[in-house]
Amino acid sequence: MTSLRKNPRWGHSCLLLLVIVLLQGCGLIYDAVTMIHPLTRDELSSICTRGRLRVGISVEPFRPFIFPAMYTDEGIRVTGLDIELIREVADALSSHCGGPTPIVPTLHLTRFPDLFIKMNEGQLDLFVSSVSRNVPGARPTDLWFSAPYLHDDGIAAIIQKPEVAERVWAQFRKQNGHWDTLAAVQEGFAGLTVAVQKGRSSHLYAQANLKQIRLVICDSLPAAIETKDPNIDVILSDHAILEYVTKRVWQEWHLLTRFDGTPLILTHDDLSIVTSDQHRRLQWFLNNLLFQLEESGRLQEMRRRWIESEYAPTRRATTEGLPLEVTQVPDHYDQGHCRLAEGL
Repeated sequence: MTSLRKNPRWGHSCLLLLVIVLLQGCGLIYDAVTMIHPLTRDELSSICTRGRLRVGISVEPFRPFIFPAMYTDEGIRVTGLDIELIREVADALSSHCGGPTPIVPTLHLTRFPDLFIKMNEGQLDLFVSSVSRNVPGARPTDLWFSAPYLHDDGIAAIIQKPEVAERVWAQFRKQNGHWDTLAAVQEGFAGLTVAVQKGRSSHLYAQANLKQIRLVICDSLPAAIETKDPNIDVILSDHAILEYVTKRVWQEWHLLTRFDGTPLILTHDDLSIVTSDQHRRLQWFLNNLLFQLEESGRLQEMRRRWIESEYAPTRRATTEGLPLEVTQVPDHYDQGHCRLAEGL
């Protein structure tokens, strides 16, 4: 430093040499930086460049939205209404990207609550697992929920014992036609053991509204069905799911209705696709696509063929299911456990 002060001309020469070296290397520096942090591009362009759509789905089956993985002649496949919707999104992206090869949807199976974590960590472009968009507490920050692809579903209940229904019906009869579903359920369920799936809308509903129950948190709906300790009186989940499984899978369980036989729906849910709150172009793309599918009648057809029609899921998995990695299948069949909620 002292020598530079004594000889300013020498200092100026050193500075000029340093600038020349930096200018000569700026291309290398720019390349190195962009290797670590690529130039910012929108999410649709990234999907087009990648050629793949990273989609999260729950490892737990939500029939008829997501069925368990099935072994077929074509390999391991998963199918359901949500899977068909994923295909529609991928096909629309292929048209948008206009590349020589179609956009391939790659499925990332994970526990339902972890879908939200993986999305926030940037591991997914979107996820589809019959997710409710309008339940308080179900919309974490930094995530965005699309327009609904299924309207007016809702939380429902299934039971095995007729006396459980009688308890709820007795509460409705006291109301003399001025029905208050929440009040009837709160009184009718008081003291009963009620199972919900962790993180789902039924879990949040029970926490907020059913203070007098014995709440059991399960990792999946099959776990709630299979658990013997504690003995479950009521299981809450989406109506479309419970209606399907009580008709075709677990026929010893029955939908809880009002005493006049009409379905007992505890609250309304609209099911949506979830993506990052930052991805504005993808959000518009998804909403525009859902509008087109609704306008054309395609969404109505999809809902009818999965929720209302009779069909063999294995056959559909063979003809239209999406593939899974073999390493993911063991976790898919591990449906977890149930445990009493803490503090209740």
